[in-house]
Amino acid sequence: MPDQDPLNLHANAVAVQGRGLLIKGGSGSGKSGLTLSLMALGASLVADDRTIVSRSETGLNMAPHPELAGLIEARGIGLLHAEFASTAQMVAVLDLDHEECDRLPPDRDISLLGVTVPLLFNFSSPYFPAGLIQFLKGGRRDT
Repeated sequence: MPDQDPLNLHANAVAVQGRGLLIKGGSGSGKSGLTLSLMALGASLVADDRTIVSRSETGLNMAPHPELAGLIEARGIGLLHAEFASTAQMVAVLDLDHEECDRLPPDRDISLLGVTVPLLFNFSSPYFPAGLIQFLKGGRRDT
């Protein structure tokens, strides 16, 4: 495994049972709002606004930026304190800037630091956060 500098990404991260989801998207795309929804459904906050991604023997790890650890923005309320996971293994990336059009989407991947992980797109549905929680708990059926 080659030594690579960690990535400092403008992204959020949550985890369920140590399985992490990186949430990326442009400013105002809803990263923090979705993160709060996932936390309300039982996910642990890893990072809001800045996520440090590093490569390990087992894949990709995510951690909060030290200055922002345990904080999450709630628009209209302010910066809130939250319990957080200091690290989680990334199992997928969610791109909020791309809308999913397929009911049963094809497998997509993204590579970070030479490691390939599944790529998910945003889906406008009230049950999307619950689906993401279940994805983190059990993964997706191989086709």
